[in-house]
Amino acid sequence: MFEKIRKFLGEIMAEMKKVTWPTREELKESTKLVIIATFVVTLFIGLVDQLLSLLIRRLLGW
Repeated sequence: MFEKIRKFLGEIMAEMKKVTWPTREELKESTKLVIIATFVVTLFIGLVDQLLSLLIRRLLGW
């Protein structure tokens, strides 16, 4: 059992050495992009929600 665990951990270490980690600058740019995209999607969903609410209220006469 311990041999299987040792082999598993060795394989993990080998795979982690193959990983290409982003540079600090790439990470900053990706983070900015995610924040901006989240903001845009939030605005879009909020706008659609407000428009649909208004439409439903008008159709139901409230």
